[in-house]
Amino acid sequence: MYYTQEQIDRANQADLVSFLQSQGEQLTRAGNEYRWKRHDSLTVRGNKWYRHSQSKGGAPIDFVMEFFGKSFTEAVELLAGEKGATPPPDRPSPASFSDFRLPPRSTDNRTARNYLTAARRIDEDVTGFFFASGDIYEDATHHNAVFVGRDESGIPRYAHQRGTAGSFRLDVKGSDKAFNFCYRGEGERLFVFEAPIDLLSFLCLFKKDWQKQSYLALGGVGEKALLRFLSDRPNIKTVYLCLDSDNAGNDACSRLAELVPEGLTVHRLLPLYKDWNEVLQHRAEIADGKYIREAIYGLKEPPQEETVEIIRMSEVDTQTVEWLWEPYIPFGKVTIVQGNPGEGKTTFALRLAAACTTGGTLPGMKPLPPFQVIYQTAEDGLGDTVKPRLMEAEADLDRVLVIDEAKRELTLSDERIEKAITQNGARL
Repeated sequence: MYYTQEQIDRANQADLVSFLQSQGEQLTRAGNEYRWKRHDSLTVRGNKWYRHSQSKGGAPIDFVMEFFGKSFTEAVELLAGEKGATPPPDRPSPASFSDFRLPPRSTDNRTARNYLTAARRIDEDVTGFFFASGDIYEDATHHNAVFVGRDESGIPRYAHQRGTAGSFRLDVKGSDKAFNFCYRGEGERLFVFEAPIDLLSFLCLFKKDWQKQSYLALGGVGEKALLRFLSDRPNIKTVYLCLDSDNAGNDACSRLAELVPEGLTVHRLLPLYKDWNEVLQHRAEIADGKYIREAIYGLKEPPQEETVEIIRMSEVDTQTVEWLWEPYIPFGKVTIVQGNPGEGKTTFALRLAAACTTGGTLPGMKPLPPFQVIYQTAEDGLGDTVKPRLMEAEADLDRVLVIDEAKRELTLSDERIEKAITQNGARL
């Protein structure tokens, strides 16, 4: 059965007081709220409910699923008063969780609490947190520990039953493994485990500020819950794969790291023993709290953005410009002589070269000691044009140098230019 988001939103706007009264339930007014007689620690107001004994509340759909044992689609139908439609052919049906309903709750969680704290040695403050939120409870029929997975709206979409005696374990029918047992923090780190017991054990070992980060059990080694969690939580920047220290766990980590979206960092934390609960069981024997056998960093890294090199003007040394011919041609800088063909650019360049090699001057130029000049041309022949014109300008031909391009033509980025200047002491 298919419900549109509009129908789901409408169901979640249902007035819970009116709904409970329509179901024949007795309510007692308490200020602006109503207390439900069947669960006297639970109050409702408008479309919100809150169970004070467990510090937990929510919206109408999860209320009906939790307290009336309805599936998701049954809860929407009961609240909205309308049946769903057949899914459009181009849209997948949500039937995978249409039959999902939480197992009935025990009147207390004594057996499940004892199993987790005594048999699994999970600290009471950790188990108490999740019992209070309703994400762990004891089912009424078989007294299994039930681990609940919710979507971002807090609606139960998954439940895993773990036997409190023996090795029984089973996902509740209709569970959607994309919404596995987890804790959603506001931080940028996500710690990923194979099973809820491992997740809880890890919290006992690393308690400091644990509620700031996020933790997810995969219910095995599949990627479905991980990819959904990352899709729903764009704040996550770093993923820590905390799977079992065995071949299956190692292989899964390699595969999951490849599947994690680009831009995220992935690390691997290997427990000291096979899994985190085994580490917890031996906690008293482990010196210095070294519960991690190995941390493998950088299974996946975001692309490194190239750093732009910046120069601060406060760090620049002030220098004085040295002039060959002030204010036209400075030493150590590029000077461009521009003009139309036939206007004397080459004549000027050769006469300037001649003056520099002989200590001569041009109009307004201060005399300088003679120095070496490198002259390169791509137009004129050295023997029939350049040398005769240098001779005419009375240049010192021993001081006029040309980089030989017979084997390889010269370019402006050619390293031979710098070498020729350095090796020959040329200044122009």
